[in-house]
Amino acid sequence: MNLDSKYFDRIRIKPLGETVPDGTPVCQWRGCDHPGTNRAPMGRLREGEYFHFCLDHVKEYNKSYNYFAGMADAEIDAYRKDSTTGHRPTWTMGTGATDPGQAPPRRWSFRDAFGLFGGRAEAKAKPESRQRPLKNLEKRSFAALDLEGTETKAEIKARYKTLVKRLHPDANGGDRGSEDKLREIIQAYNHLKAAGFC
Repeated sequence: MNLDSKYFDRIRIKPLGETVPDGTPVCQWRGCDHPGTNRAPMGRLREGEYFHFCLDHVKEYNKSYNYFAGMADAEIDAYRKDSTTGHRPTWTMGTGATDPGQAPPRRWSFRDAFGLFGGRAEAKAKPESRQRPLKNLEKRSFAALDLEGTETKAEIKARYKTLVKRLHPDANGGDRGSEDKLREIIQAYNHLKAAGFC
């Protein structure tokens, strides 16, 4: 190791004893003359003001510190409720309440096309609903139900029920001749249901 190195001279070693910078206040605990190197809050309504204690006394002070000391339960609840808004004034939504000296709030007008905010929904002419083109299996499913593909959900369901009642073996005196057609109709309806048509 080279003791004449420029890096060796820059090594800093912490002194063994605790050093206190000049101007450090004395501990404010009664009867203590140690340096007050630790801050402790003075309490409610004195935010930003601190006591200066030594380490032992700041620990003791913090064990018994209570921000709400001297407040009634109702005052504590009001403080907690007020703290949810950051202790800023709030008004009930829609009342437009302001300070008496202020001008009334400006009322903004907007279209409530869907009636979400209590207004009447505007009656608009429905644009022609464009359907996506039908896939081959969907076309065959509509054809099996003897439909065109432009029917509503209720119409598709009503047609399905009518065909099932007509072709079911129990409705035909136990004749199983229309069983294949019934199976085809059930499969077609299930496909249309899975595709979102009904």
